[in-house]
Amino acid sequence: MLYIVATPIGNLEDMTFRAIRILKEVDYIFAEDTRVTKKLLDHYEIKNTVYRYDEHTKQHQIPNIINILKEDKNVALVTDAGTPCISDPGYELVDETHKEGIKVIAIPGASALTSAASISGVNMRRFAFEGFLPKKKGRQTLFKELTQETERAIVIYESPFRIEKTLKDIETYMGEREVVIIREITKIYEEVLRGTTKELIERLEKNPIKGEIVLIIKPTE
Repeated sequence: MLYIVATPIGNLEDMTFRAIRILKEVDYIFAEDTRVTKKLLDHYEIKNTVYRYDEHTKQHQIPNIINILKEDKNVALVTDAGTPCISDPGYELVDETHKEGIKVIAIPGASALTSAASISGVNMRRFAFEGFLPKKKGRQTLFKELTQETERAIVIYESPFRIEKTLKDIETYMGEREVVIIREITKIYEEVLRGTTKELIERLEKNPIKGEIVLIIKPTE
C-alpha cells in the first residue's frame, strides 16, 4: 500500500500518533528532502531509511516505487512539511498507483492551507487555491484570470521575498483588495496581518516579514 503521510508544518508536536506508527511500520519512506525528514524521524526515534522523491527524481522514482508496491511492500510518501501532493509532484505517483490498482491511504494531519483558512476570519465556504504563483512566465495571464474570481476567496502560497511584489501585482491587475497574510503557522512568530493591499504594502515596506506565507484574497461579493 502507498501511504500519503502529513507531517508538521513547523511545530513537531503536530505529528499524529497514526503518522508516527505508519512511518515506523512501512518498508520504505520517500521524501521531498531527506535531510528535513531525517530530523523529524530522529525526533520520534523512527529508524527507517529515507529515499528522495521530488521534482528532479520523480521520473525514475515513480516506476521504482510502483515496482516496490507490486512486491507487496508498504511505502510512505512525505513532503518537507504539511500534506503531500498539494503544490508538489506527489500527485503523479498517486495517479500511477491508482492506475495499477494499488491501494492509496491518506494519513491526515497538518496543512498550511486549512490552518491558514481557519484563522483568517475570511468566509471560506468557497475558495480557489492557486498554490505558488508563476515567477515570470504566465504570471500576468494568471492575474488577469483571477480578476474574474469575485465570489470565492483566493488562497496563494508565497515567499517573504516576493510577498510585496505579489501585493503590488494584485493591486495592478485586480484593484485594491482586502487581503490576509498568515505567516509562520504553528511556529513561535505565527502572525495574522489583515488589511487592504495598499495598507499591507506600506506596512511591509517599513517592517519586512520573514517565514512561509499563506496569502488570502477576500471575495468582493
